Amino acid sequence: MENQNEVSKQAAIVPKSSVWDALKDAIRGTDADYTSIGLKKAIFLLAVPMILELVMESTFAVVDIYFVGTLGPSAVATVGLTETYLFLLYSLAIGLSMAVTAVIARRIGEKNKEDAARSAIQSILLSIVISIPFAIAGIFFSKQLLGLMGADAWAISEGYRYTQWMLGSNAIIILLFIINAVFRGAGDAAIAMKVLWVANGINIILDPLLIFGWGSIPAFGVEGAGIATAIGRGIGVATQLWLLAKGGKHIKAKLSQLKFEAKIMLNIFRTSLGGIGQMIVAMTAWIFLMRILADIGSEAVAGATITIRIMMFTMMPAWGLSNAAATLVGQNLGAGDPDRAEKSVWKIGLYNMAFLVGVSLIYFFFNESLVRIFSDDPTVVRIGGEWVRILSYSYFIYGWWMVSVQAFNGSGDTKTPTWINLIFFWLIQIPVAYLLALVLNWGHLGVFWAVFISETSVGVFTLWMFTRGKWKTSIV
Repeated sequence: MENQNEVSKQAAIVPKSSVWDALKDAIRGTDADYTSIGLKKAIFLLAVPMILELVMESTFAVVDIYFVGTLGPSAVATVGLTETYLFLLYSLAIGLSMAVTAVIARRIGEKNKEDAARSAIQSILLSIVISIPFAIAGIFFSKQLLGLMGADAWAISEGYRYTQWMLGSNAIIILLFIINAVFRGAGDAAIAMKVLWVANGINIILDPLLIFGWGSIPAFGVEGAGIATAIGRGIGVATQLWLLAKGGKHIKAKLSQLKFEAKIMLNIFRTSLGGIGQMIVAMTAWIFLMRILADIGSEAVAGATITIRIMMFTMMPAWGLSNAAATLVGQNLGAGDPDRAEKSVWKIGLYNMAFLVGVSLIYFFFNESLVRIFSDDPTVVRIGGEWVRILSYSYFIYGWWMVSVQAFNGSGDTKTPTWINLIFFWLIQIPVAYLLALVLNWGHLGVFWAVFISETSVGVFTLWMFTRGKWKTSIV
């Protein structure tokens, strides 16, 4: 009888379905136990919806700026300057979402769905509290905020309404991040994907209608983009809350749990500090690099901006795989199986490396062709192509870096990646970029090689820190 049970257990672990059936399960969602099914299947079921979720987000960003771009440079500037403040908000939201994913995944791995739901409620309440200062600033001081960033007269007198909508309704943006982090941590990645597709799909439809007007719908101009975002993502959040109350495959919240629980909330906030720090370090480092490039010339800034867009778009599948690592690490640590957690990271890292090696080959052979999609200026194409080519030399290391960072975050150890980023980005990347670009007169190439040196080094170092295994004892 014991042998029969063992055979049944092994049969449950080995996936019998075809790749097509597994793909349908990944998109529909499944109640599979990610701490016991085969690792390949677990990675597939989690990574597919996470990749599709990120692809939709990047598609929305491109479409949104396309419609606003038809209104003129001042409208685009309004969006860009508002996003400067939103970047700070995103740092908080993404940092908090890292902690939420880690905590929820750990509780699910422990088979403690009650505490997972309570943690979800506390993360939602904490998000609302965080959003209040941004909402007040956006609603009452939008003109002053734009003026502080050097906005032109049109942006201040007309475009401020867009800023009011975006910052005034920022709770919606934060909640969309956080509740999707709840679903991802629980293993309901398909729900997170579908919610974002609904929210951004509505946003894309409403953008042209509210920006340009149609029939009895007036043309709101750039303000329409803000209204569309608030409506689309607001519907997304309403859908999230309904699904959380209804219950997904792995988590369900109850109305009786809707109360402040200081201990749980403080634990989530404490865990999030490292994630927030990671985002702020990365954001400020990029601002410094752009400032150095601005001293070199506008073509250098344009070439770098296009390269980053290309880079981020091609890295979406890699980020999806990395997010799957965070969930698997958290759940398997909660289940008391750190070895399986580590194996999942090595396996995902190998997949990521293989994917990014392929991307590197495209970067190396078609660098200028990729940049030419976004610009026909020969100087911009040359500069952007140079950075794309430099990236190709070590792009595969990014795959290991992304996965190992998410392994730390998924375990709840968000502080270690923060200190690593602080050292390699602030103390190495920025000074080396300044030295090479401006002191030694390498120009834009100095910045690009500084990024190559620092980010290749941080990738190798982070992976080495991961092999030491201290993340396995992290408590959340």
